[in-house]
Amino acid sequence: MNKKLGFIAVLILSCFACGKATDYVPNVSVNFQMALADPRLNALHNTNGAVIINGYGVAGLILYRQANGSYAAYDRCSAYLPQNKCAVTLDNPSFTVTDPCSGSKWSLEDGSPVKAPAIKSLKPYAVNTNGFEIFVQN
Repeated sequence: MNKKLGFIAVLILSCFACGKATDYVPNVSVNFQMALADPRLNALHNTNGAVIINGYGVAGLILYRQANGSYAAYDRCSAYLPQNKCAVTLDNPSFTVTDPCSGSKWSLEDGSPVKAPAIKSLKPYAVNTNGFEIFVQN
């Protein structure tokens, strides 16, 4: 009976020990809005165009014009060791972003990792547009 209780205790403790509380990009309120005609968003007029917007999310935002003409938005905070709050940078051409701290890379088309050590996707945000403005929120 004691062995059975000991096994259950070890099993319960191991469940709590798995995973870190800091292995994800934290949730912060994002409510960004800007006119698509704003010169700071000129790159979004082209497929695969990307811009960085500072002051939102954990480490800023990356807005991206996808191949199908829609928009994607991601937090710039690296999804690899996000507790370090290392901001990813745009590559040239802007199909991918790189974490300068770890060398990890992500695709901007869907946020998925394309180069190790990253295994998690970039944190996405909801994007809407009315044809004149772009709205990013969570």
